[in-house]
Amino acid sequence: MLQSINKLYGNKLGASDGELGHVKDFYFDDQNWAVRYVVVDTGSWLPGRQVLISPHAFGSIYQPEKLVLVNLTRKQIEDSPSIELHKPVSRQYEEEYYRYYGWPYYWQGEGLWGMSSFPILELPPIPVTSEPAIEGDLQSEPADAHLRSAQAVNGYHIQASDGMIGHVCDFMMDDRSWEIAQLVIKTGNRFSGKEVPISTREVNRISYSDSTVFVNLTKEVIQHGSEPLLPPVGEAH
Repeated sequence: MLQSINKLYGNKLGASDGELGHVKDFYFDDQNWAVRYVVVDTGSWLPGRQVLISPHAFGSIYQPEKLVLVNLTRKQIEDSPSIELHKPVSRQYEEEYYRYYGWPYYWQGEGLWGMSSFPILELPPIPVTSEPAIEGDLQSEPADAHLRSAQAVNGYHIQASDGMIGHVCDFMMDDRSWEIAQLVIKTGNRFSGKEVPISTREVNRISYSDSTVFVNLTKEVIQHGSEPLLPPVGEAH
């Protein structure tokens, strides 16, 4: 089922032994539209620190009580590799992060999650101590240019094949695979425009310098809805 990302912002997150904080953002891969990390604001628990939680740690992102449970302990998260969110996420960091939790690398394999189409759901093993990497290798590791903030892309202009039409106002994510299946576009006026979905498969490219998403559809097709907007999880069809 599809889940509105907008409706997940601010939801509380709970570890197996206490509260973690709340959902602040999502980082998605703009090549295959998979959400790779939930950005957590840890509030007073870990003051001044925000952490990334992989979908591997979630049984389900949808919880009617607005409390999403994570299959980790607070100690595991506290001791996990720290991240500077004002900088792009590097592959070096991701390798250290995945080694720490003992999860399979999503970038190794043909599936959306490496060897699988879905993130694993069982409790991960005890964190593995990362082996020190060779200094030269660390310096050569580039940032992953394909990980993007959903909060940042929300509001981007939509460039159809025959002109501008509206802006991104939401993302519809599959709550099992964590793949963003649809962009929700608001056409016309920001306050009174019509919301229509388009498949992410229709996206040609994203220009981050121009804050614009280019799609392979005409304005007329978008305006009349290229596909139905599916109801979020928990809502009636």
